[in-house]
Amino acid sequence: MQVKTMAEFAAEGRQPEVLFWVGCLGSYDARAQRVSQAFAQILNAIGIEFAILGKEESCTGDPARRAGNEFIFQMLANQNIQTFNNYGIKKIVTTCPHCFNIFKNEYPDLGAQIDVIHHTQFLNQLLKEGRLKIEGGVFNGQKITYHDSCYMGRVNGEYEAPRELIQALDVDLVEMGRNRSNGLCCGAGGAQMFKEDEPGEKRINTERAEEAIGTGASIVAVNCSFCNVMMTDGMKAKEKQDEIKIMDIAEMIRDSMNIND
Repeated sequence: MQVKTMAEFAAEGRQPEVLFWVGCLGSYDARAQRVSQAFAQILNAIGIEFAILGKEESCTGDPARRAGNEFIFQMLANQNIQTFNNYGIKKIVTTCPHCFNIFKNEYPDLGAQIDVIHHTQFLNQLLKEGRLKIEGGVFNGQKITYHDSCYMGRVNGEYEAPRELIQALDVDLVEMGRNRSNGLCCGAGGAQMFKEDEPGEKRINTERAEEAIGTGASIVAVNCSFCNVMMTDGMKAKEKQDEIKIMDIAEMIRDSMNIND
């Protein structure tokens, strides 16, 4: 799959509609790479001009700041802001709620002037504008539950865009007991994914997996690659990985559109 970089657009004297910020997991984690690919396939299929930074993209610095290393965060953030300014980037879409949150709420303190949108918000926007058409068939009538990621849900108050996309797939959406503003973290947030577990009776992702299993759903829809990893591990801990799939909403839309390349 060919995806243009901002450098290539700049060489042509053009600006894409959006910059797709791929993020660390979306670039390097094998499972998250499939989500990045699915989102890019959707944009290509409906004719959205987008670009990535490629080798010029670095971490947002979010894990460093959450872990308490402010120096590393500011170094990375200022480097990214300079890159945005060099290319005149005004609109960013990302599949990672952590990247979305830090761009939206913390980069402006360092002088960044960018409009950032999460991929579920962007796809829902395109759906409402008629630019994205989702055809039923693949998931018709299937029982699906949705896990609210902390940084899209409680932190930024976005609950409806992901659900509207899921419902457009003509599925049976069943909620877990803890959802929306009362949702339970997958266990990865606040840089917890990168450290050893603290003493306790049960891992958070195992408890969340149990809640998902309790809905009777065959698919757990997520909007975050961190949640994807944690929920997948939770299903493995309960030995349900062969019965219940963990899918990003972008993957579900891609599959419903029958995009193969």
